[in-house]
Amino acid sequence: MDFLTSKVKPMYFKYLAAAFGSALISSIYGVVDMAMVGQYQGPDGTAALAVVSPVWNIIYSLGLLMGIGGSVLFSTLRGESLQNRKKSNEYFTAALIGVSTLAIITWLIVIFFDKELLLLFGAEETLLPLARRYIFPVKFVVPSFLFTQLMAAFLRNDGNPGLATKAVLFGGIFNVFGDYFFVFILDMGIMGAGLATAMGSVFSLIMMLTHFRSGKNTLRLEKPEKLFFSLKKICVTGFSTFFIDVAMGILTMLFNRQILKYLGTEALSVYGIIINISTFVQCCAYSIGQASQPMISTNFGAGKGERIRQILKYALGTAAVFGAVWTALAEFAPNLFVYIFMTPTEGILAIAPQIIRSYGISFLLLPFNIFSTYYFQALMKPSTSFIVSVSRGALISGILIYLLPALTGADAIWFAMPLTEFIVAVYVAIKMKRYTKQLPKEREVIR
Repeated sequence: MDFLTSKVKPMYFKYLAAAFGSALISSIYGVVDMAMVGQYQGPDGTAALAVVSPVWNIIYSLGLLMGIGGSVLFSTLRGESLQNRKKSNEYFTAALIGVSTLAIITWLIVIFFDKELLLLFGAEETLLPLARRYIFPVKFVVPSFLFTQLMAAFLRNDGNPGLATKAVLFGGIFNVFGDYFFVFILDMGIMGAGLATAMGSVFSLIMMLTHFRSGKNTLRLEKPEKLFFSLKKICVTGFSTFFIDVAMGILTMLFNRQILKYLGTEALSVYGIIINISTFVQCCAYSIGQASQPMISTNFGAGKGERIRQILKYALGTAAVFGAVWTALAEFAPNLFVYIFMTPTEGILAIAPQIIRSYGISFLLLPFNIFSTYYFQALMKPSTSFIVSVSRGALISGILIYLLPALTGADAIWFAMPLTEFIVAVYVAIKMKRYTKQLPKEREVIR
């Protein structure tokens, strides 16, 4: 499909299906780990993986920083003119260099400072040994997680979203069966879940690399004329998407500390469940952004404002549906999630429904807010995207996480995210309306 000439509706839903499958299966890595480990080792296993969660957020976010940042510039240049193909591949090469550097740094940190990381993210005496056993197999393949994020972004922008989906699907399916085999059949427990996740990531990356042998491939290694300028531009463009995942790590760390301070380990176990539900909701939001971004970027480069408005209409409708579905599940079936992710104690069952229902209100606006960061990036408005990401991921949310339990009682902490999403959504709606009105009129594209 041609981003500039194909009918918008079928093109959007084709890319949405591919992006949704890819994002959803990606989330299965952590969710299946949580479910299997929770069933095998009970609430302590679930709480240990809640501690590990920020590590994943950092690893994935660094891959997204280069992948989304580079691919937005890649598509915008190609939308302006096909004569920009060499220049667009310079951004691909720069992103590849950038992610390789970040992968090496991250790899060394995870290998040599895993204990310090886990303590920083809320591990304590009981949970630290479990968390370290999970991380051990992951240490061997850390770079694969970053490269998978990079390749998935560029495959979507290079017209091959299906391969990205198939690759992640294969890795996810392996992870599901691998978890069961290693955790239960081989009786490896939490370490088996880490091993399955590590192997699944490697298999996904190997499949994605077959793109370079396909007829659809237009990615080439081109020496960047100004490497550091290109990397700076990639980082500025991709920072908001990067920070969304980093923010999950920051929020998890803040919640972990505050929950242990005010509510104890049983509440932390329930928060481990919420992390996994939030991962699913967030992945739904990612799929909208990842489906829309290549189309919006290319059409923005070509000055096709009306096509962007059509894409936006479908994206906002999808965000509303996802938000309504996940909020309804949280409100009307909270214990469903409890039984999926652990073998609960009576204490867990007593507190979980109220916690999940309170926090779950945030799911209504979460897809809209996350999609907006992709939209603003695609319109080359990185500063607005930055404000949205930082506000919901650290600034407003962080203030509320600390203030609400101190001022109005411990249980008020669960309303920190619903309030954050509402405040951010007001800002997003104002900016989205303004920028959409400013979209350029149709102009002739240099082919």
